[in-house]
Amino acid sequence: MNQDTWRIGNHEMSSRFFLGTGLFPSPFVQNEAIAVSGAEVLTFAIRRVNLDAVEDDSILQHVEPEAFQFLPNTSGARTADEAVRIARLARASGLSDWVKVEISASERTLLPDPIETLRATEILVKEGFTVLPYISDDPVICRKLEEAGAAAIMPGGAPIGTGLGILNPYNISLIVEEASVPVIVDAGLGTASDAALALELGASAVLMNTPVAKAKDPVGMALAMKLAIEAGRLTYLSGRVPKKQYASASSGLEAMVSRPSSPDVL
Repeated sequence: MNQDTWRIGNHEMSSRFFLGTGLFPSPFVQNEAIAVSGAEVLTFAIRRVNLDAVEDDSILQHVEPEAFQFLPNTSGARTADEAVRIARLARASGLSDWVKVEISASERTLLPDPIETLRATEILVKEGFTVLPYISDDPVICRKLEEAGAAAIMPGGAPIGTGLGILNPYNISLIVEEASVPVIVDAGLGTASDAALALELGASAVLMNTPVAKAKDPVGMALAMKLAIEAGRLTYLSGRVPKKQYASASSGLEAMVSRPSSPDVL
């Protein structure tokens, strides 16, 4: 497992846990959770960052920028044009040339707009961004985003912040099977078993914020998620037994019957 690294573009990583920085009860708890999570990639909404003084921003001043890959997101954007403008501002401020494209079509569900997301991805890829689009768990639009140049695909397990877990494991497994770029399950996870399932299905990583930050013990939950991700990945690599409709004993009748060791023994 120590050698089980993976890449997005030219960036090699060992952790498969992307952690959001919002919603924590205090900067101290946030930093403790980040530390135990082992996360190498931190994400945050660009609209919550003071782009005029990034180094003094309350969200970022408590972490060491050189220790992490930042993944700013375009949360709050309603169109591709808005998302592109937000991403350009973030890069111009020196935050990162990575961007999570997040364009919501509905304030109630926060489900991603597939058409605007695809358009923003096409524009930002041409401008040299490393684009990680958040999208619904539809294998068709995921394939189109990869064809547009997305560096990774980020299908949601369920609507953002619901904690419902992975509602359609079949679709996630199809997306993983068809993708030639990393698949990161993003949004809707609630507990450690959800994270483990994502990795068991073959996802490269998970991204979460609310399940950790809003837990009764965010630091404990961050550690639980880390361990679940590691367990899920090891399960995937090891290969689970096939599911069968009927029982089969691990020690069958033949194994329990004592046979004579010699033909002379009755």
